Amino acid sequence: MIAKLRGIIDTIGEDYCIIDVNGVGYLVAASAKTLGKLVVGTETTLLTETVVREDSISLFGFADAWEKEWFNTLTKVQGVGAKVCLSILSVLTPVQLSQAIGAQDKTSFCRASGVGPKLAARIVTELKDKIVTVPVNSNNTDVLNDTGTTAAPIIPSAPADYSKSDDVISALVNLGYQRLEAYHAVSRVIAENPDANVPTLIRLSLKEFANKEF
Repeated sequence: MIAKLRGIIDTIGEDYCIIDVNGVGYLVAASAKTLGKLVVGTETTLLTETVVREDSISLFGFADAWEKEWFNTLTKVQGVGAKVCLSILSVLTPVQLSQAIGAQDKTSFCRASGVGPKLAARIVTELKDKIVTVPVNSNNTDVLNDTGTTAAPIIPSAPADYSKSDDVISALVNLGYQRLEAYHAVSRVIAENPDANVPTLIRLSLKEFANKEF
């Protein structure tokens, strides 16, 4: 199987690129975020995943190891094929994926083409306890952040106490706050006040919103 390609970017399409490797052009499907980092005529290295089916052999390319790990993780969820996975990776970065799953935020996944409410619910449910990190033995451990600069991968931590965090997040959502925003506030509050009860955590989370520091 082909795990990595290094060559000259020959063509960039809507959902693919062609990499010229010593005169051989490889068609590689990729997310919009990966394609946005490529420039025609420049030498580039892409990590790849080879998907073999009865009627085709396809290559999928990734700008970094973290995105590739998310591809492999998401495609294990029933109903998430390779193309749907690329749609998800086109709208959510690895950091945002971790946050959306930690917050059980189905809405973020519904932004991707081919992902409806039922599939989004299945994704966040099946991956709730999954933490996706860059492989330890990977040589490509740097991740390009949203500004295009290189930064060390940040693995968002989930709230320490799921039973309390779910109750607090639900209360905040019922008050009109977005689930992902509530998740950020509750994660910080529980980390700083692990022994606080639910009413106290709700009050402290509301204070976080008021101070806009989460």
